[in-house]
Amino acid sequence: MTRIAAVHGVLAPHQHRQADLTEAVARSCLPAGGDRRLLDRLHRAARVTTRYTALPLEQYEALDGFGALNDAFIEAAVPLGAEAVGGALDTAGLSPRDVDLLMFTSVTGIAAPSVDARLVGRLGLRPDIKRVPVFGLGCVAGAAGIARLHDYLLGHPDEVAVLLSVELCSLTFQRDDPSPANLVASGLFGDGAAAVVACGARRPAAGPAVVATRGHLYPDTERVMGWDISGSGFRIVLDTSVPEVVRKNLADDVDGFLADHGLVREDITAWVCHPGGPKVLEAVEEVLALPPGALGLTWRSLAAVGNLSSASVLHVLRDTLALRPPPAGTAGLLLAMGPGFCSELVLLRW
Repeated sequence: MTRIAAVHGVLAPHQHRQADLTEAVARSCLPAGGDRRLLDRLHRAARVTTRYTALPLEQYEALDGFGALNDAFIEAAVPLGAEAVGGALDTAGLSPRDVDLLMFTSVTGIAAPSVDARLVGRLGLRPDIKRVPVFGLGCVAGAAGIARLHDYLLGHPDEVAVLLSVELCSLTFQRDDPSPANLVASGLFGDGAAAVVACGARRPAAGPAVVATRGHLYPDTERVMGWDISGSGFRIVLDTSVPEVVRKNLADDVDGFLADHGLVREDITAWVCHPGGPKVLEAVEEVLALPPGALGLTWRSLAAVGNLSSASVLHVLRDTLALRPPPAGTAGLLLAMGPGFCSELVLLRW
């Protein structure tokens, strides 16, 4: 089976208290002297204490239009991605020349040549490396990326594959949009990156094994989450129905997936869940009837750095391996949800 040899997470360079970010949003998004009670309530409800941004706050006002925002994304994403991949390879005890496939995912910026291409020479990766840039999966891409590495390594068991996620959510904030969806996003999302090194079955490696994966698209949910793309960049689509979609679908998905492998929820010793936001996490805990503390590391990540989109579940996986390693031989479940609307489940064996 595929083994996850290392996970390395990094954060954007500029740290801020949630209260300072709330003030910045009020100045840029609300009219002078306007009622900010909704903004304050939504930012408090996010249960985030600190977040990180790619740029100093004062520099965002100078970014006018999609082109300037996307240029800033490329300039920041390349060094952040290099740090994440380099750290993951060091942890795995591998060199850049060992990597056979590099998958890059982001939903907060675009580039051609893609970010993964820009990293080949910078990191000393082989020029014959296979590259897979992925756009559009959003928050689910951390889990889906691991699933696709597993698919690839099943057919290439002697090889090493790397997943890199870089999400600079601060560059998607819409200064002219006081809608509840934009205000929620401005209080929840942060900037960061993560890389996963995975090894095929014939490539010896420590770390949890990927046993199986499953994705599920839910019908008639295209407008639940995503982007409307305009001259000002990525304008968020975030419907209030997300927690109800989770309540309606997730339990059957999880139970059916586990049953296919002779397992039930009680067999899972680690729930590695994407920190989609308080209401989503409460829905996950409720519908799966999880024991107290099962999502403790997910809640911890949400408070400390916010929602890093696709990188977040990888940060939670890193924390699980470092802080709460489950007993050897037991089962774990990594899960995330995102635009589509969809879920992705990854069954792990510690």
